[in-house]
Amino acid sequence: MNKSLCLGVVAICLATAPRTATAEWQAVEKEAPYSIEGQTGAELYASIGERGPKAGLGRAIAHTNFKLTWTRKYEEQAGACVLTTAKPKLIITYTLPKPAKPLPAGTRENWDIFIDGVRKHERVHGDFIKEMVHAIEGATLGLTVPDDPKCRKIRGEMTSRLGALSQAQRQRSRDFDQVELTDGGNIHQLILRLVNGP
Repeated sequence: MNKSLCLGVVAICLATAPRTATAEWQAVEKEAPYSIEGQTGAELYASIGERGPKAGLGRAIAHTNFKLTWTRKYEEQAGACVLTTAKPKLIITYTLPKPAKPLPAGTRENWDIFIDGVRKHERVHGDFIKEMVHAIEGATLGLTVPDDPKCRKIRGEMTSRLGALSQAQRQRSRDFDQVELTDGGNIHQLILRLVNGP
């Protein structure tokens, strides 16, 4: 098996960020297919290796990326600065392989099982990202920094909190990938079924 192919590479483009998690926002989730060639499972997998999104030195089967921006309101209260409003806008994009041409029946069945499993795997990465955004809300909304009438110190405090949350999310994704891609793991089994099938 080509060990350079990996799953769930999560790109971080975190702006800054919110404390009481609210249900007012919802992530926008979309798929961005990339085209692969082949009529057998082995050919499709080889095409993924050639055309998949770049990940480190190799290529990934799929990729989860996100863009996170915030609408914030800071208020000066008795010389302190308070973050009173923080509304996230989160867009998660799942890049997934898609055969360029219709597949023969046997290959189609194995492909459907494979891509459904890959899609579920990537959605777990998406869930981790959404949970991180809720954690950012909890860590920053209502944050008060004393002796900060021009709301400058609060930004440094928020940046330090966000760094830890971002690192935790990335580590969680790496740990998940390690389990899924290990010999005998879920993704490893999906790959073997695809490659060894028709």
